[in-house]
Parts: sequence; structure tokens; C-alpha cells
Amino acid sequence: MISPFVRRLRLGNELKTLRLARDLTLEKLATQVDPTRQQMSRYELGHVPPDLDDIMQMLEALGVGIDDPRWEEIMTIAREAAERGWWEGNSKAIGERQALFANLEAGARRIRQYQQSFVPGLLQLPEFTRSRLEHSRWPQPPGATTEGVLKGRAGRQRLMRRKGGPAYEVILDEFAVRRRTAPAPIMRAQFEHMAAVAAEENSIEIRVLPLGAEVESYNLPVCSFQIYNYADPKDPVVVGVESPTTDTVLTEADHVAGYLEMYEALRAATLPIEDSQEFLRQAALALPSS
Repeated sequence: MISPFVRRLRLGNELKTLRLARDLTLEKLATQVDPTRQQMSRYELGHVPPDLDDIMQMLEALGVGIDDPRWEEIMTIAREAAERGWWEGNSKAIGERQALFANLEAGARRIRQYQQSFVPGLLQLPEFTRSRLEHSRWPQPPGATTEGVLKGRAGRQRLMRRKGGPAYEVILDEFAVRRRTAPAPIMRAQFEHMAAVAAEENSIEIRVLPLGAEVESYNLPVCSFQIYNYADPKDPVVVGVESPTTDTVLTEADHVAGYLEMYEALRAATLPIEDSQEFLRQAALALPSS
């Protein structure tokens, strides 16, 4: 399944390109089809799942007939944009922010992540997640439950590690290892788990960024972020930027380019993969097991 969120963005771009090529405003197009100007604007912005009949009407009005190869391509995108992922029915219980990330992860070919303060969610043990939820000062979103969040996290991890899943690379700031974010025995088990996963899973790489590393041009981020690439080169590269209460999704090429450049600068300053695994093993050994 390809991310419906990303496919909605792609569909909107395709529709807007066709409309502008025919020098039509949304107001003029609205006189030829059933969907309103407001609804078509939502489609172009990728804000809502598409109604397939609306999209067919729009394509006809934009001169893309059923015999045109573009018709099948765009309708395929529309069908994928209209799909509902496993997270949809549980979005309240698992947390709407987590549901957004599950959506972005769906169908991704490559996920790159810089994690500044905590163990990445896709690598967290249930015990670590539960401890973080129990000790957090931030209230959970309305409808979210601890068991729901755990279930959502497990679902995301299964999909990431499935056959044909994405390549996953994490830059873990040493700060996230040194600073206690859960009781010591849980932290120890968590680091042991991460070192084992990195050693056993070819599709997962964990790189530690030492506190003393000098990053090229001092190009340092102020928060954690993720970069998502998809198999279709026409789909946008997406950046998710984390903050304590909200997350921002970026798709504009100029905004994304800055994060790509920053990520590569951070990556160049990390420890080699084998040294990063040993770093995690030593961090685990330095903590009590009970």
C-alpha cells in the first residue's frame, strides 16, 4: 500500500498541472463539473481523499479522455489516494500524530531519520514506550490510550520490517543515549535490542552522532526529523519535523532540500556502522539490568 497522504499530494499536483495547461481557473472548471470550486481546491491541495467520480468528471473537462494513457495513470493515483490504511480506524486510540507517521511510512522505499533526544519509535521496545507514556508530562490526545499507542507502534514496526519494506537509516544523537529517558534496566534492554537489530537486519542502519563530532559548516538541526522517499520518482520527497506537541510535514522542494543537505552533513560526522553498534552495546553494559 502506498501512502494515501502522499498520493493525495501527487493527485493534486497532477490535477493542477492539467488545469493550468488549459488556462482554466477553478471557478471556470466548476461550471463544467459537479464538484464545487472549494472541493476541487481541496483535491488540488491534497487535503481530502478523492471521490473517484469527481476525478473522472474533472479529467473529462480537462481534456483527458479514457483512451488517453494519462487517464489510467491519474485514476490509479486517485484510487490509491482514496484507500484507507490500517491506522484509519484506530487513529484516535493510537494517537493522531502516530497515525500520520504510519501513513507516511506506508509504501516508503527509504526512511532516513535524525533523532535528537529519544529512541526512535520504530525501534522502541514496548516496555520503553510504556515507560515514556507513563512518565510524560504531555497529555495524550483525546481518545488515545496507552494500549492503543502500543498497538499502533507494533503495527508500524511490523510493516517496516516486512519483506520488501523500506530501507531504514537512523542517526542517533549521543545525547539520546547518554540522557536517561526511562529507568536504567529498560534503557539497557532497549540499547541491547537496537544493537542486535542493527547487526541482524540488513535493511536497518543505526549511526551514532558523537557529542564531540564537528558537523560540516556547523549545519545543525534544532529538532528531530524524518525523510521519506517513495518508489515513484514523481511522488514528492516528504520531511516530517517533530516538536513536543505538533508535527510539521514539508513537501515543497526548497524546504525539503535544506533537510536533505543537513542530513548528509550529520551522516558524514557519525561513527561507522560497526562502531555505532559497539557504542550501543557498551552503553547497555554501563547500565544495571535490574
